[in-house]
Amino acid sequence: MAARDPHRFVNELDPASVERLIARLENRAKDAVFARLFDKYAARLNLPDSAQVLEVGCGTGAMTRFLARRPDFTGRAVGVDHSPPFIEAARRHAQAEGVGDRIAFRVGDAHRLDFPAATFDAVIAHTVISHVTDPAAVLREMARVVRSGGTVAVFDGDYASLTYAFPDAGLGRRVDAALVNATFNNPLIMRELPRLFRELGLDLIEAWGEVVAEIGKGSYFRTFAETYVPAVIKAGLLPAETIEAWLAAQRRAMEGGTFFASCNYYTYLARPA
Repeated sequence: MAARDPHRFVNELDPASVERLIARLENRAKDAVFARLFDKYAARLNLPDSAQVLEVGCGTGAMTRFLARRPDFTGRAVGVDHSPPFIEAARRHAQAEGVGDRIAFRVGDAHRLDFPAATFDAVIAHTVISHVTDPAAVLREMARVVRSGGTVAVFDGDYASLTYAFPDAGLGRRVDAALVNATFNNPLIMRELPRLFRELGLDLIEAWGEVVAEIGKGSYFRTFAETYVPAVIKAGLLPAETIEAWLAAQRRAMEGGTFFASCNYYTYLARPA
């Protein structure tokens, strides 16, 4: 069976798999390292007081909620995702955190946004461009609905750099590749963004990279492995006993303080030319 990005095909998953993805998105949002990466570019959006912000592929709405809680954000935000269970979870969490009156969530397709042109002061794609069917179509829609002078923000990983330490280096590399293959439809898309921005009439105004690494102990990379190892098994990319033994070894490394995993992430900020 060929690997199928679970986020891209979330509407075809069984309820238990969907709940596992929801838990992963929420756990990731609580990770201090990951939250810092969002805060870094959120502070550079240069939003007006009455800003209207859209997050495409918002998942459970964690980043939209972070934005609403920032003391310098006084506008309103909208999150769009193609998964009804994700949107239900997003609404539930927003109400629980007391920001539901400043955020709206709706089911929708990032490839065909149901908004008029030039609606938003900023449009954000946070770890979604690696999952979509057609990255150029999503970016074109983001460029269409952002206002003149507004910001298109894209944050995601370059997943060729994803790696976990493992005593058998050859097997470790095969597991790394299998995890990437099972999880991301567009694992190298961040390398293409400078070209795509130019083709779509967007001027790149700022970009930077960060290494997300956990050494000794793991939380972010633990939930990543635990969430997506079942997808590796389902796709038949590696024998179940092999990948399960690898996961058990990662857990032992975390418990023993010898864990290592890392991945490169990139942020691009662009504006309509």
